[in-house]
Amino acid sequence: MSAFTALILRDIRLAIRVGGGALMGALFFLIVVTMMPFAIGPDLNLLARIGPAILWLGALLASLLALDRLFVTDHEDGSLDLLMMGDMPLELAVAAKAIAHWLTTALPLVVITPVLGLMLNIEIDGMGALALRRGGLLLAVLVLPLTIPVLIFGVAAANAAIVGPAPFGPPFTILCGLSLASLVLGPVAAAAALRHGLE
Repeated sequence: MSAFTALILRDIRLAIRVGGGALMGALFFLIVVTMMPFAIGPDLNLLARIGPAILWLGALLASLLALDRLFVTDHEDGSLDLLMMGDMPLELAVAAKAIAHWLTTALPLVVITPVLGLMLNIEIDGMGALALRRGGLLLAVLVLPLTIPVLIFGVAAANAAIVGPAPFGPPFTILCGLSLASLVLGPVAAAAALRHGLE
């Protein structure tokens, strides 16, 4: 087993043992989506029209809840220092931790999205466009502006697939480009921040 895979599996086991992250995000997502029909009213057409925006916004906010714990446990037990001094490039270690974080926090949100979409009167045919991509208050405040382009183009793609008549391709292509850029630049930026923060 490679060191990259071992790090992913270690972080998944740690997240399950510590608990709270995936369950807390999924419960927050459920609460936000469940309360919207009470706040907006029982108009099914209105709920179907704004449902994609509600799902994207709820998922992005729920994903911020566990973001501050991405490196906290490693910092507390000293394994972050070992990662920084180890043979594996820090960027690769950050990518492994990001994959484990996504599997334990974002994947449960993706799984419950279709059920919550039905609560908002979103047709199952358009649910594929709602697949989700990519705490501490300070971290959430710093990261939240970076999620706005994902929110804008994710909602635009979901609305195009569900409501129409706008084309689905352009916003989905931009969303894929943003996801690819974050996969490439995210680990590099996080590794640089870790090196700077621990100097």
